[in-house]
Amino acid sequence: MPLQDSYELPAAADMHVHLRNAPGPIAELVTPTIRKAGVDTVFVMPNLAPKPVVSVAEALEYKAHLQALDPSVTYLMSLYLHSSITPDEIRAAKTAGIAGVKAYPRGATTNSQWGVVSFDPFHDVLKAMEEEGIVLNLHGEVPSNPTEGVTVMNAESRFLPTLRNLVEKYPRLKIVLEHCTTADAVETVRSFGENVVGTITAHHLSLLVDDWSANVNNYCKPSAKSPEDRRALLNAAVHSNGKFFLGTDSAPHDISAKKGKGNTAAGVFTQPYALGYVLTALEEAIARGDLASEKEVTEAALSGFFSTYGRAFYAIPQSIKKIRLTRGGQVVADSLKSDGAEIVPFRAGETTWGVEWLS
Repeated sequence: MPLQDSYELPAAADMHVHLRNAPGPIAELVTPTIRKAGVDTVFVMPNLAPKPVVSVAEALEYKAHLQALDPSVTYLMSLYLHSSITPDEIRAAKTAGIAGVKAYPRGATTNSQWGVVSFDPFHDVLKAMEEEGIVLNLHGEVPSNPTEGVTVMNAESRFLPTLRNLVEKYPRLKIVLEHCTTADAVETVRSFGENVVGTITAHHLSLLVDDWSANVNNYCKPSAKSPEDRRALLNAAVHSNGKFFLGTDSAPHDISAKKGKGNTAAGVFTQPYALGYVLTALEEAIARGDLASEKEVTEAALSGFFSTYGRAFYAIPQSIKKIRLTRGGQVVADSLKSDGAEIVPFRAGETTWGVEWLS
């Protein structure tokens, strides 16, 4: 049986987005599409180039540029875990309302060349984050290493011992394992207390590794995985109980970076249609038997995954705004274009759920 034809839900919070440099052509193109998806709050990633966001001043300047593009969205800002960050900067971040600090293993993904080799040098910073209640956001992979048998398919599972060590060493630190892609990650996140959660993207609820490798616009890190892994993610999304919530990892790249010469840029752009993609993925899961029935996809489950669980974890107010999602309400654009950029969205040309703002 299909899902019901429409759902009325609180406005969504997308707790992992890439908006790129602002001012800049990509940010100017994609930031105004946030609300199109039914989202009014986003957690913004700091891995800008040529320099990541490593100070409170830089984060606030970045936020001001984004607010100028669309002041109706709440932007939760983050810092990039970097050797220049001190405990005093963490305390200043708390005062300034910075929501999290993102840790990238060096060389694991886009703009991670300034990232972490070991967490040991960051002990005092992590203790300050634990004391101040600032979230540690983890890109949960180790870099590929053929000598050690690490590829994109097991990079996340190889990272999980590092997560366990962090939880043991900093038991009160709030941690998000970002963009979970494996059953191992889901099980591990569930094994910890309420201060450890995971985000799940829209595209990983749909893609398998074969889809990931067959289309440059599906290419992302972490990679899509196996049918068993996708099934675990789908079940985590509808049976979250607060442990998992939406973080799309929507990552826009100009078409030249996706289809040009050289290495393909890693990232799937889902921002304008994110909630629709999730509902489409859930319908497809029911048809395959990955979810038992449409009865699992309740309004309470969707409200939690899309909105209330993420806001609660970050200790921000729940949204009083409402949206309606309707089956078949829109067609995904073939691309988004401006004078300075062209971006191809996930599942371009396909029909997905439409979004209407009710308040």
